[in-house]
Amino acid sequence: MSNVLFSRYSILRQRGQPFLASILQPSGQRRRALSYARQLSSTPKKVVFSGIQPTGVPHLGNYLGALQQWVRIQDDPQSASDVLFSIVDLHAMTLPYDRDQLCQWKRQTLAALLAVGLSPDKSTIFFQSMVPAHTELMWILCCTASVGYLSRMTQWKSKLAMSDHTTLSDIDAKAKLKMGLFSYPVLQSADVLLYRATHVPVGHDQAQHLEFARENARNFNAAHSPFFTEPQTVMSTAKRIMSLKDPLSKMSKSHLDPRSRIMLNESPENIRMKIKAALTDSIEGLSYSPSERPGVSNLLTLMACMDEHGRPEEQIAAECQALSLRAFKEEVAETVIKGISDIKLRYDYYIDAAQKQRLQDIAEVGGQKARSKAEETMAQVRNIVGTGPI
Repeated sequence: MSNVLFSRYSILRQRGQPFLASILQPSGQRRRALSYARQLSSTPKKVVFSGIQPTGVPHLGNYLGALQQWVRIQDDPQSASDVLFSIVDLHAMTLPYDRDQLCQWKRQTLAALLAVGLSPDKSTIFFQSMVPAHTELMWILCCTASVGYLSRMTQWKSKLAMSDHTTLSDIDAKAKLKMGLFSYPVLQSADVLLYRATHVPVGHDQAQHLEFARENARNFNAAHSPFFTEPQTVMSTAKRIMSLKDPLSKMSKSHLDPRSRIMLNESPENIRMKIKAALTDSIEGLSYSPSERPGVSNLLTLMACMDEHGRPEEQIAAECQALSLRAFKEEVAETVIKGISDIKLRYDYYIDAAQKQRLQDIAEVGGQKARSKAEETMAQVRNIVGTGPI
């Protein structure tokens, strides 16, 4: 750790906010995040909820596509009156998993959320499993949820590597599909409706599930009493970051080659190696054309997202036109290293074994806050459906 960073760390720790106040976002990133937050400006009382699966350390695509915007929403008092971010560990159980690895991934995910700038003083940050009301409301919603709607959803089919045209009557579906995987969109609906969320930041691949949450709200209201507000979708304005080895696919942990992605705790040496090995093309010069030059365009987007001057891809391509692809990749690598250096430093701090109890304490406080908010909703829901006091 450099002397400057160590001094900043010491000051912030004395104030009881180790590293949380040291979030530094380049101006270009701030401008892009602002347009995202403006989508939240039309509702008087805004409650924002979003969740992330505990898959360990997030990669750069996760950060630029979602987490960076979460921080901006949290830090902008005009964005929402209440902000909740959940690590949805119950969803992680829908496919075979290792218990010890899940525990490790939960800890890593919480450390990463704090490292990118989410603050327990500004947001409710909690593990889904700490709030039993999630599953209670899921069961109530299951009683009015449509099996036909669930059967047409694509997530369970893709997770089982089945065709989008697969139906519940297919032999493979009968053999492989488990109730947890099939019904987890109902739990997602409960995650959102439990906190009376008005806005839900999601990626394009989750838009179908949020529409199902609105469907479940309508079904409940029709069957019982008008109660749930249909949450609005807040789509990320960030450009999608693609795989470094397959620039036609988005950056993902599911890609077999670890060189396809850059993790938020990646070392500078690994970042340089991965970007140097990124798939590009043999065309001379630089130009931004995702359809014709997907690899080069992906690197330009990556640099634009991390650029402290907020330059768009086309401007970067023009200003770096004299560089060879090798030299340009070196520029991209140094920009990324600089862009996530503070995040990596904070992550390394929080994931240290000495901070394990502190992470647990943060999770406990967040869980208590979430349970209190959830109980406000469930007390009314129980009275509506008849499971409340007699």
